[in-house]
Amino acid sequence: MIEELQHPAEAPVVGGNEPFVSPLEPNSIDAVALMQKLRRNARTILVFTVVAFAVAVAAAYLIPPRYTSKASFIPPTTSSSSTASALAGQLAQISGLGAGSLMGGIKSPGDLYVGILKSRSVRSNLVKRFDLKSVYHLKKESEAEKRLASNSDFDIGLKDSIVTISVTDKSAARAQDVTNAYLDVLRETNGRLALSEASQRRLFFEQQLAKEKDDLADAEVELKKTQETSGLIAPGGQTASEIQIIAETRAQIAARQVEMSSLRQSATEQNPQLIRLQSEIADLQGQLSRLQTGSGKSEGGAIPTAKLPALALDYVRKSREVKYHEFLFEMLSRQYEAARFDEAREAPLLQVLDIASYPDAKSFPPRMLIMLGGLILGCLAGSGWALLHDRFAALLASFK
Repeated sequence: MIEELQHPAEAPVVGGNEPFVSPLEPNSIDAVALMQKLRRNARTILVFTVVAFAVAVAAAYLIPPRYTSKASFIPPTTSSSSTASALAGQLAQISGLGAGSLMGGIKSPGDLYVGILKSRSVRSNLVKRFDLKSVYHLKKESEAEKRLASNSDFDIGLKDSIVTISVTDKSAARAQDVTNAYLDVLRETNGRLALSEASQRRLFFEQQLAKEKDDLADAEVELKKTQETSGLIAPGGQTASEIQIIAETRAQIAARQVEMSSLRQSATEQNPQLIRLQSEIADLQGQLSRLQTGSGKSEGGAIPTAKLPALALDYVRKSREVKYHEFLFEMLSRQYEAARFDEAREAPLLQVLDIASYPDAKSFPPRMLIMLGGLILGCLAGSGWALLHDRFAALLASFK
């Protein structure tokens, strides 16, 4: 018995070699002791909590409030893949990306219009319109564009594809104005870009019409100079008839050539309409050659221009140029108006669902959350100080 007391039995082992660890080891956490320690330092914890709460309240009311205004619209549906490709190609020129990368990321029509809203040209327009460099106190326009982009948000509904525009600003009125300006600039850009085949035709004929208008003005100036030089005012009888026939023939050739150029943008050389136009142009060119050289008989017994006196011939040619450009201008005008009608019928119109309203409630800062966070952080900081203060004091004393 005495030997057993002098040499106590070794602690039982668990698993062969590991000694048994008592649950009352010095490293174990005693919850009762912790609660008692927190109770003894309740005043310190209260001071930490009150100070942190006061700082949070001051921060919540000192941070300038910000307001968010929202608007939404329904994007037009693209009727074909060619329409989406056309818009993606032109959007790539705005954003600096490739058309392939844009088309790879497009999931819905809303993605196209969100891409336009995020483009540099739209941001630059808004920065200049509202003088945002002065508003944001920035020196460079590119920095103001980045700030505007960070203050703007665009969301697309997963189910309804409605696009929502959100703008946050320190001024509620400016947030509303910038949000509505996004819609205005989007309408302007939507009308400027060729979003459909009809729009592309309209742009083509518009360019041709502008060029023909200049050519007609130049021809009229040349005719006036010839009249002043020769003294001729107007040819009579058969000469006038000859001028009219030749001018109309040349105008018909030019109009068919323009129509053929427009058709070649979307058709192959085997297209029946393209073949028909080529045949008509060949016939008209042969007729024009006979009229100008005097070979064969012209309509109405008109005298071929090759047989006119030299002085009158110059006048005839200038007058013919004017009539040619007048006739061609009229034909291009009719085709341009037809293209505009087709474009208006197929135009992808934006349907604004909600315009931006005046935000009467701030969106930032969340004062209640800041104050609640300060209260919680203060309580945790005070509790941590109460629990770890003695250990820190003992650690500092050991270094002395």
